[in-house]
Amino acid sequence: MIELEKTYDHSKVEEKIYSQWLESGFFNPDNLPNAETREPFTISLPPPNVTGTLHMGHAFEDTIQDIMIRYERMLGKKALWLPGTDHAPIATESKVAKLIEKEEGKRKTDFSREEFVSKVKEFAQTSHDTIVKQVRSMGASVDWSREAYTFDDKRNLAVRTAFKRMYDQGLIYRGFRVVNWDVKGQTVISDDEVVYVERPAKLYTFRYSKDFPITISTTRPETKVGDTAVAVHPEDDRYKQFVGKEYDAEFCGVPIHIKIIADKTVEKDFGTGALGVTPAHSMTDAEIARRHNLPSKAIINEYGKMTVGDERILNKKTAEARESVVLWLNEQGLMEKEEDIQQNVATAERTGGIIEPLPKTQWFINVNKEFPLPHSELQGIKEGEMVTLKKLMRHVVENGQIKIAPERFEKIYYHWIDGLRDWCISRQLWFGHQIPVWYKGDETYCDINPPKGEGWVQDPDTLDTWFSSGLWTFSTLGWPEQTSDLKTFHPTSLMMPGYEILFFWVARMILMSTYLLGQIPFKQVVLHGIVRDSKGRKFSKSLNNGVDPLDMTSKYGTDALRMALVFGAAPGNDTIFDEQKVKGMKHFANKLWNIARFILSNEDVVRPFMGIKEANKSADYITLAPITDADKEILAKLDEVIKNVTSHMEAFRLHEAAQEIYQFTWHELADIYLEKSKDQLQNKELKDSTLLTLNFSLLTVLKLLHPFIPFITEEIWGKLSQKELLIVANWPK
Repeated sequence: MIELEKTYDHSKVEEKIYSQWLESGFFNPDNLPNAETREPFTISLPPPNVTGTLHMGHAFEDTIQDIMIRYERMLGKKALWLPGTDHAPIATESKVAKLIEKEEGKRKTDFSREEFVSKVKEFAQTSHDTIVKQVRSMGASVDWSREAYTFDDKRNLAVRTAFKRMYDQGLIYRGFRVVNWDVKGQTVISDDEVVYVERPAKLYTFRYSKDFPITISTTRPETKVGDTAVAVHPEDDRYKQFVGKEYDAEFCGVPIHIKIIADKTVEKDFGTGALGVTPAHSMTDAEIARRHNLPSKAIINEYGKMTVGDERILNKKTAEARESVVLWLNEQGLMEKEEDIQQNVATAERTGGIIEPLPKTQWFINVNKEFPLPHSELQGIKEGEMVTLKKLMRHVVENGQIKIAPERFEKIYYHWIDGLRDWCISRQLWFGHQIPVWYKGDETYCDINPPKGEGWVQDPDTLDTWFSSGLWTFSTLGWPEQTSDLKTFHPTSLMMPGYEILFFWVARMILMSTYLLGQIPFKQVVLHGIVRDSKGRKFSKSLNNGVDPLDMTSKYGTDALRMALVFGAAPGNDTIFDEQKVKGMKHFANKLWNIARFILSNEDVVRPFMGIKEANKSADYITLAPITDADKEILAKLDEVIKNVTSHMEAFRLHEAAQEIYQFTWHELADIYLEKSKDQLQNKELKDSTLLTLNFSLLTVLKLLHPFIPFITEEIWGKLSQKELLIVANWPK
């Protein structure tokens, strides 16, 4: 007879069990039984930013990936879950700058670059240590021996190598173009990092001057001092007579020269059907200007202030200048109407600052340039074949080499690629991978290593964080070296990020891997949704509705939190977090504990257990076949559950797998069969087969539940005199 404590106490179990797993070495796939004959299965952990602590979204993501890696490990795969963290330069630098200002009363510019970066690195290390502790607390079976960091030396070499190869092939260039400028963060950001926030605004309809024949509408009349054209649709009969004509005017004290042009991109049914073209401060207008060879006039600087005009607008912030221009338009009788509207305002994702489109010299990746692919293991594309980065990104999804689930996200992915502009990869930050380009007079030098000799100055800009994290699946396996890890574990098997980073990260990993390795980075992408509060709102500081995952694990146990997070969370859909669900799953853990406690409390329990290594293959199982209808019924239902759960796991329906095994354990096993078994155990003729059925059912349930609730299942498993840890037990058949 084996006695269990009356109730399950997670606080006495979790740290002990995690230590057992670490000591076993089984998180490292090289240490798994028969490792050399196992088929590899790899997941790269989406690296959390070193900006603080993990939130409920991270807890959910860690849970679903751990479920999959534990499942594949039990299937007999050489399962590698590779962990790491992201230096996230914009977020991390911004956070440290705020801390320094608050604690020391100093600004970033009060320090040298080296001094400031040293402070950021110190903060990042502290944050990293906290994150590692939290990831461990969630029961994550990641291979800590392979942990990586997007800003460590190995990843820095990979970044410089990637930049050099793309630069040499003409895919990276330095150009003067309109970019998204974050006025608050004082850096360029990519199109995908722009967040549109709906705010009330005014739409102004006016003319440039009394003799100008066309009215235009805009929410930003202050930018019209930079206009060089008005664009109309070529089939708009209202304006055909004016196309090609040019006009001079003085707009709020600033001389402007406007040409009327016809362009098919203009929506003739929107507003007045005429678009004031400001080439220096709109990406759309800049493209129109290139098509029509229009001049470009910059009128706003990096601080969001006007650089032209008289005392009415010069050196004033755009919002203040707008008031002056509106006043002038009304005074001159040029304003036709003002309307209150809702407008999508472009803001920076990380800082919340307003985005000003500005013309600047920056570094870009050309996504439309044709080039011969250096290497190819891709289906349907030969080595040396002429391709573009856009073509590569689309091709590997279209031909099914990479599958994206849920399927609806494939269309979203294609739509994004179709509208993809050249990727601006330079950032005006101090913390990050500094661009490996040096200047000396008119000379430019790009290489992995600095040039020899004096007088060379390195480009001060750093690279977009997504450039380094785009290399994640293969830089973490040793690239640019041709390591055995790279050969064994790449392409990786599965990527399970949130749908919100499909473009930020997933697409860029496809770009980098197909170009640099001629391989796909992963075979399957399964996108998950956002974890929201019980009212369906996003967790945010402003709402003060955040929930610390560690508070939940401390109160209810990690297993309860994991099961609550995955329960009802369909792939690609947002999921609701409710503490009551966690509380309910604590009750489920106790139910499982009580099932085990009842079975183990029988005095003859050891004999049947010792006689079963693999119950479904054992001679004892055949000899002691179930002889009651209740035995047959529970084993038939268990067999069905094994099939269904396995099917759900293979299709990444983790929520359905969890619900299936939950239902069986609580209702079929505990409520029905356990009650019937109490009478059968009193019958000497039925006792052995009943015990065997109970034991076999418990063993199988523990295996099925282990990926979801690993701590309690491993603890109970250890009480059953099993020779191996549950983490490497075979998945039931």
